[in-house]
Amino acid sequence: MAVLGVDVGGTTVKARVTGGAGEVLAEWREPTPTGDPAALAELVRRAAGWYPVDAVGLVVPGIVDERSGRCLRAVNLGWEDVPVRDLVAADLAVPLAFGQDVRAGALAEARTGAAAGSTDPVLFAAVGTGLAGALVVAGEVLAGAWTGEIGQVLLADGRRIEEVASASALARRVGVPDAATVAERVRAGEAEATAAWRDCVRALAESIAWSTAVAGCGTVVVGGGLAQAGALLLEPLTREVTERLGILRAPRIVRAHHGDAAAVVGATLLARELPAVSAVR
Repeated sequence: MAVLGVDVGGTTVKARVTGGAGEVLAEWREPTPTGDPAALAELVRRAAGWYPVDAVGLVVPGIVDERSGRCLRAVNLGWEDVPVRDLVAADLAVPLAFGQDVRAGALAEARTGAAAGSTDPVLFAAVGTGLAGALVVAGEVLAGAWTGEIGQVLLADGRRIEEVASASALARRVGVPDAATVAERVRAGEAEATAAWRDCVRALAESIAWSTAVAGCGTVVVGGGLAQAGALLLEPLTREVTERLGILRAPRIVRAHHGDAAAVVGATLLARELPAVSAVR
C-alpha cells in the first residue's frame, strides 16, 4: 500500500510517497503557503491526487496538540489555534494522520534511522532555525502539545537557549548568511566564530545533559541544519555533555541519518500506523 507523507516547514513543504516496503515512489518540494491554513488543505488534497495513495501523514511545526488535531501556535506560518487536522481531512478521500514535525523526525530516526535498534530512551534534538527536542521511550514518541520545547528555556542571562544554540542564532551573531559559513570560519580559526560556536555547544550540552539525566537516554540524535557540521559539532558536544553528567552514563551522540528528510519520513510512518492501513498490511 502506498502512503503520502507531507512535512510543512517554515519555508518549504516536503512530500514523499512510499510503497509497502518503505521504498520511495515519488518525492517533491514546494513553497509553504503561509497565513491561510485553507491553502495548506488544498496543497495536501492536490498532492494526494498526483499519486494513488491509501493514506496521508501530515506533520506541521510549532506547538501541536495531536489529540485534538490542532496547531496551537506556529509563528513562521502565522497560525494561532488552527484545527489543521479537520481542515485538511475534510478535503481528502483517504485517512489522515496528523503530528508535529520534530516528534515525527524522532520517530523516523528511532525506527529507521540513527537510533534504530536502541532499547534505551532516545532524544532527538533538532537544531535549525530554533531548537526543539523529542523523546522516544520503548519505541514510542512522547507526545503532548508542550513537550520538547527545550529551546524556550531561559539561560542565566535571560536569553532563551535557542537564541544561543541554533543555526540561525549562530549566523546572526557572526553576521553571516548561515551556520555553514560559521562552521567554515571556525575551521579557519576565526576568533569570533569560534567563541560563538563554543557558546552554542555549551548551551546545547546543557539541554541534552538535563534531558539525559531525567530520561536516561542512551542515544542522542542531532538533526537540523547545524548537524551538517558533523564532527565539528558532535565531538565537543559529546565532551561537554559527558562533563556535565558526572558519574551518570553519557549517551552516544550521533548525527541524524535521514538529514532534513526525517520529518517527512516520520509522516509516512504515521500514515502507515493508521488502523485502516495497518490492518491490511
